[in-house]
Amino acid sequence: MKTNVLKTGALFLMGISILFTSCSQDDTETNEENATAAITAENAEQTTEAEIASDGLFNLMDIAYAEQEEEEGRNSSYFSSCVTITVSMQNGVKFVTLNFGQACQLPNGDIVSGILYLTYNPSQAGTVTITYDLENFAYNNKFIAGGGSLFRERNNASGNPQHTVNHDLEVTLPNGVVVTLDGTRVSEWIEGVGSGTWEDNVFLVTGNRDIDVSTGFSHYAIVIEPLRREATCPHFVSGTVEITRNNGTGILDFGDGTCDNIATLTVNGETYTIILD
Repeated sequence: MKTNVLKTGALFLMGISILFTSCSQDDTETNEENATAAITAENAEQTTEAEIASDGLFNLMDIAYAEQEEEEGRNSSYFSSCVTITVSMQNGVKFVTLNFGQACQLPNGDIVSGILYLTYNPSQAGTVTITYDLENFAYNNKFIAGGGSLFRERNNASGNPQHTVNHDLEVTLPNGVVVTLDGTRVSEWIEGVGSGTWEDNVFLVTGNRDIDVSTGFSHYAIVIEPLRREATCPHFVSGTVEITRNNGTGILDFGDGTCDNIATLTVNGETYTIILD
């Protein structure tokens, strides 16, 4: 009998131990899930700021090309007097250099520095491929490195200008964090085309990309509702992006059309407010 009591007690203690161990593991997993959500929100802010900077870069290319080649009646340039624009031609190839110097403020308030090089042949059937290179280039104090080409259509299926770019860019944020963007971006110019001024320009952006951050964070992002970018606003004013990381997903929402620096990220039913720089 004594032996049986000891065995029963041992089994009881073992069961309690397993129960507490299981509870401890559950708590740990819950904490890890919560930590993952918090880290995702924190890094979503960084990756979004990198996305907005790269979007500004590609808009510069699109508008620069339009002002050079398509807007003969333009009466208001998107480029301030602090931008030095040099144009040359060689064997039918056009070279356009936009030198923003140490810090040049665009009419919409964005600050750009460094040099943007554009090279392209005459358009064929309303399409053109623009090759771009960057030299010490920064958009709102976010340094962008990389180069590639942008395919531009004068008229897409809706009759609007549109450009597509497969990009691989490295964006360094002011705090030293490096964000790598690798994917496809499509931008449709839906308002303000040929109006002669930049103030009414509106773009819708779609696409997808793999994003890696130097902190070790990475995710895949795809635009669900087109991101609306108005030339007078430094941020997207509406649209949603689905973010996938490991087995989890989140929705990044840029709002209802109001020009502000606020976005929200919803993960597992929890919504986080993101304040953009």
